[in-house]
Amino acid sequence: MHTSTTSTVPLQAWTAEQLQQATQGEWFQHNIPQGEIKRILTDSRHAEAGDAFLALKGERFDAHTFVAQVAKQGCQIAIVEHPVDADIAQLIVKDTRLALGQLGAYRRQQNSQLKVIALTGSSGKTTTKEMLGSILSRLAPTLITRGNLNNDLGVPMMLLELRPEHQYAVMELGASHQGEIDYTSNLVQPHVAGILNIGTAHLGEFGGREGICRAKSEIYAHILPEGIAIVPAQDDFSETIRQNAQAHSSLSFGEGGDVFATEVQLHPQSAQFNLHTPQGMRAVNLPFAGAHNVQNAAAATAFALALGIALDDIVQGLEQAQGAKGRLNFIQHQNHLFIDDTYNANPTSMRAAAQVLLQQQGLKVMVMGDIGELGESSWQEHHDLGHDLAMLPLDQLVVVGEFATAAQQGSANAAKLHAFASQTEALPFLINLVQTHQPQSMSFLFKGSRYTHMETLMADLMEKI
Repeated sequence: MHTSTTSTVPLQAWTAEQLQQATQGEWFQHNIPQGEIKRILTDSRHAEAGDAFLALKGERFDAHTFVAQVAKQGCQIAIVEHPVDADIAQLIVKDTRLALGQLGAYRRQQNSQLKVIALTGSSGKTTTKEMLGSILSRLAPTLITRGNLNNDLGVPMMLLELRPEHQYAVMELGASHQGEIDYTSNLVQPHVAGILNIGTAHLGEFGGREGICRAKSEIYAHILPEGIAIVPAQDDFSETIRQNAQAHSSLSFGEGGDVFATEVQLHPQSAQFNLHTPQGMRAVNLPFAGAHNVQNAAAATAFALALGIALDDIVQGLEQAQGAKGRLNFIQHQNHLFIDDTYNANPTSMRAAAQVLLQQQGLKVMVMGDIGELGESSWQEHHDLGHDLAMLPLDQLVVVGEFATAAQQGSANAAKLHAFASQTEALPFLINLVQTHQPQSMSFLFKGSRYTHMETLMADLMEKI
């Protein structure tokens, strides 16, 4: 069990002095609260006695309007950018978003015993993080990024959960704009940091893969002295990444790297391979499907070795690892297999997931939702995916969403690829597909970007058959 998911454990308390010290703020009218502050939170609905409520401002919201409400709920402290008319002690700071970062960084600095891994990449972050969590939490209490708390707000929120017993932290850093990873990796202060790959996720914001590489390479700027950089040996941008990481000694993973896999055998729901490392070679039975997850396991091994973890402990952790919800979860329903890979998607992971589906039994049906954050290349990326996926020996390809027609136009095989504008339209087709092929078993794979909620379509189909 990852300690980061057990919210029942009390967090490390704060004092009013520490809040002020971390943020360089000023107590309004010198009204300095006494007693311990049990937690800092940004969600007004959960604020109660003993909490400090931090009022964030966004383009469409301003949590300063909730300060009076949290005061009524018994909350005694608000961290704000300007005084608010409410009966509550107020710490005035220049920018509450930056104050959240300062508080996260302060908590990180207080836990000097901590060994920190920071990782980024266009695909594989979540699975590699879970593998590392499995390796490290067997050895000592470990904080692991939950869900998608990997941006300039999520990273400091995770750091606020650090406690003195934590020996390790695995922090996932996401990049949705230039400078974001520079900011979050500075808060995190990693001993080991690295990039898994440079794909096409978030292509729109960066104007090309070179921009993505530049943004993700910011992770190397804040590695602690004597720390180690992790680099992919087999990426289109490997050479650039290596140059960006050259201030530190490095460890590479993938074919031709320091850590790599040979004798790879891919099974429907698992993989076997020989893991080669500078510490020796071990055979691994990985409970994850797909060649891409063998690569993720090699990456996790490199990160763990860089922290000084013994190879036997790494192998044991890999063999006991479990996937995150919505990441290639295999569900048997009636005599059909449903693969839930709905957590998120990018063009690289979509192609990798299709390869996993090809390993399964029965009729193979891929159900693909839209991929977001591709900017101006959205139409072309979906068009190319339609072309490539239709070439595979899949039995049916069902494409749902705004870019379904782009995928359809890319496909040379009209009989195999079916495009629908919405899940409501796709559902009757899928039900009919199952009914007309009874009693034959089928394997379905559902995948799309988070906002498409492809898990809803999967649940609806399971309910109707």
